[in-house]
Amino acid sequence: MRIPALAALSAVLLVTAPASADTATGRFDRPQQGFAAPNTVLHKAVPDSVGLDPKPIDDALRQIQNYTRTQPRPLFSGAVTMLVHDGAIVTHDATGWAVRYANATTELPEAQRVPMAPDTIFDMASISKLFTSIAVMREVEAGRVDIDQPVSRYLPEFGVNGKADITVKQLLTHTSGLEPFIPLWKLYPDVPSRIKAVMDVKPKSTPGTTYVYSDLNLITLGELVKRVSGKPLDVLVREGVTQPLTMKDTGYNPPASKLDRIAATEFQSNPNRGIVRGSVHDENAWSLGGVAGHAGVFSTANDLAKLGQAVLNGGTHAGQRILSRQSVELMLTNFNHQFPDNAHGLGFELDQRWYMGQLASPGTAGHTGFTGTSLVIDRASRSIAILLTNRVHPSRDWGTINPARRVAADGLAKALAVKAPGGGYSFTPTRSGGTLSTPDLPAHAKKIEFDALVDLEPGDEVVVGDKTLQGYGKRRWQHVVIDTTAPKLTFTYTKTGQYGGRGVFVANLRITDHTGLLYDGDPIADGWSAVLR
Repeated sequence: MRIPALAALSAVLLVTAPASADTATGRFDRPQQGFAAPNTVLHKAVPDSVGLDPKPIDDALRQIQNYTRTQPRPLFSGAVTMLVHDGAIVTHDATGWAVRYANATTELPEAQRVPMAPDTIFDMASISKLFTSIAVMREVEAGRVDIDQPVSRYLPEFGVNGKADITVKQLLTHTSGLEPFIPLWKLYPDVPSRIKAVMDVKPKSTPGTTYVYSDLNLITLGELVKRVSGKPLDVLVREGVTQPLTMKDTGYNPPASKLDRIAATEFQSNPNRGIVRGSVHDENAWSLGGVAGHAGVFSTANDLAKLGQAVLNGGTHAGQRILSRQSVELMLTNFNHQFPDNAHGLGFELDQRWYMGQLASPGTAGHTGFTGTSLVIDRASRSIAILLTNRVHPSRDWGTINPARRVAADGLAKALAVKAPGGGYSFTPTRSGGTLSTPDLPAHAKKIEFDALVDLEPGDEVVVGDKTLQGYGKRRWQHVVIDTTAPKLTFTYTKTGQYGGRGVFVANLRITDHTGLLYDGDPIADGWSAVLR
């Protein structure tokens, strides 16, 4: 049901419903603009206190817990889920096991396992790319880097084999043309030769013409910030991000004193590392000493929420600024319009429904990690959804956890209220093919009016009579007026997309003709349900 498409339909008038005095807190249908107040600080609260419905959150947590019990093997060994709205941590839940397996196939006796805890430390995998990107933006602010300049200006050795004109921005947005991956750990004997291999690599495609997600982009950026600042990446991240934000459990190469709190990852036989725990899972980052632009950061849900809130606040949290508002805005601005399925800011992925679920919109930012981590930051509702799992424990070949990532995000999205303008009930479909109808009415000219909120993914639609309504990412009630001579009005919902959105809601249905009001009641619902919230 895409409301913008209505403008092209004949005999249809679309008017934005006037804003009410209702607060946006706890609302999906009151999208926020700009950044949150810079003094918004994380604190614990129950969902009801910030206007959230606790049931969808509880349902999501139950499903995530069930994933750890799936037979014959779990979707993942364990997980920590954190949901945040308007600075309030409304969920911080741990389930399953941080260490469950002795090797690739053998479960440990339960007495020897390590349970997951709220403060379990996880290998962030590619979420590390966000920390590298922030380090780059801090160098931009310091005047040492210009994102529109060639990388070779800062790393002359990079400017070979057709890479002389690749810009810093192209590395940040994965449009450099570099291939995704080289097995550096296997092909080269030491750190200098591995870095040289990245500097020497030839683009796989013409820079700027394709989107190719590449670890090499961020490995290069890690070297770039080291060169221009004179400090290694881990020091830059510590001094510029984790210390100011008091992210006390976040960093590279965690100390042995924290090993008991670290979730295990994979059993690796090539290279022969056994069960990896406390050392970075990614083989290339491991071969680079545990500090690399694409992987290597370890963190907790609580620490990651501080970073997420700093982003929502425009670069600051608890009185500590790590980036300017302008830099954060650039990190959240889509520079990949020519690659519509791969929206990307300067570091953050944008609008990726495959893991952002019903929180996805053009302004939603985040990232995932191969080890089973995900971070979703929804500016429109000022919310954060974090799911941290050790899904590669004991094997990376056990399949995707994207359904669980969406469950976490969807739980928070569904907890956000959608309230009919003026109060009362709205109607929402519960299945594909469901219909919402009026009784038969006189077959002469009449005017049909209703309010609608639409958040459906591409491919999903609602047909109203002979009009197709579609919508995505608007999050606002619209007032729809249709002139028709049809004897009745029927809404038919059809789902063809893979993921789904927050849904479609219809309220305040009225039908009038030249004599006055013909119909002002509840429609006949088949596969739709009435909701008050």
